[in-house]
Amino acid sequence: MRWDIFCKVIDNHGDVGVCWRLATSLAGPDDTVRLWIDDPSALAWMAPGGCDGVTVVPWTPTHAARAASEAAPDVLIEAFGCDPAPEVIARFAEHADHEGARRHWINLEYLSAEPYVERLHGLPSPVFRAPGAGLTKYFFYPGFTERTGGLLRGPDLMGRRARFDRAAWFRRQGIDWQGERVVSLFCYEPPALEALLAQFEHAAEPTRLLVTAGRAAAALPPGPPRRGALAISWLPTLPQPEFDHLLWACNLNFVRGEDSLVRALWAGAPFVWQIYPQDDDAHHEKLNAFLDWLEAPPTLRGFHHLWSGIKDGDLPFLDRSTLASWAEVAGAARARLLAQDDLLTRLRRFVAQKS
Repeated sequence: MRWDIFCKVIDNHGDVGVCWRLATSLAGPDDTVRLWIDDPSALAWMAPGGCDGVTVVPWTPTHAARAASEAAPDVLIEAFGCDPAPEVIARFAEHADHEGARRHWINLEYLSAEPYVERLHGLPSPVFRAPGAGLTKYFFYPGFTERTGGLLRGPDLMGRRARFDRAAWFRRQGIDWQGERVVSLFCYEPPALEALLAQFEHAAEPTRLLVTAGRAAAALPPGPPRRGALAISWLPTLPQPEFDHLLWACNLNFVRGEDSLVRALWAGAPFVWQIYPQDDDAHHEKLNAFLDWLEAPPTLRGFHHLWSGIKDGDLPFLDRSTLASWAEVAGAARARLLAQDDLLTRLRRFVAQKS
């Protein structure tokens, strides 16, 4: 089967991260994937080795024009409502319902735990304007329940997690880990960041903070790498498998956006999610819906609100008891998700049912 995925990079690399994971999950002996992307630069560090069966196509007028003479995809996926190239849609429409098999147009939506996701997942959306007039695309919503599209997981993820050697990973990264508590920082510009650093600096237990490249590193206030009980290590940009290793190595993970939230859930360690802010504060409801699904205790819910700037106040103290209660929540959430089919399984089943 031939799959075309269209991705427009908005910012922060979450969109390309999700699309690359999907593309590599789909690729196999009987499946080839073209990932159309308007800015593939992040793949140089996110996926330096590429992937067999996945072709990255620069989303330019020149490459789109060539599609008129190339094989049409069996499945056309537009990620996050990005409006695929008209030339590809025209080629797709030309061959729809021909050659012995139907062709499918999927609108892969944003991840949310809000109730509307279950209502809208899988619904058809007729196309009335050229070049796709007469076709139907279907909404496919990732989510956390059986009545959604599920979450991207990847093959043997839990097996790789079980085989992960934490100490060896620290050595490969050149980090002098002395057994202290380890925290990862992947964030935007959280208003409570300085309060968190101060808490770590004056805590009785030593903390090693691993700061990811980009906005997290830029958000960190200047200062020495050692500040009381806090030691800071700055990381380079990490390929996707290494980002998983980072989350597995830590006792607490601060993540942001969509892709890293899902990876934190699979990691099973305590985490705090900084949701992407929206001008109309729609992210408040989205965050609360997720915390409801997570069954977050008051300390975890309150920390999320402060970390995302939804409320003001003092951060809950991250002692061992608090983190232990958060770890129970994270473990229970992962167990619920592992009992469900992943996004790839549900997507393939959805396409098969529409054929």
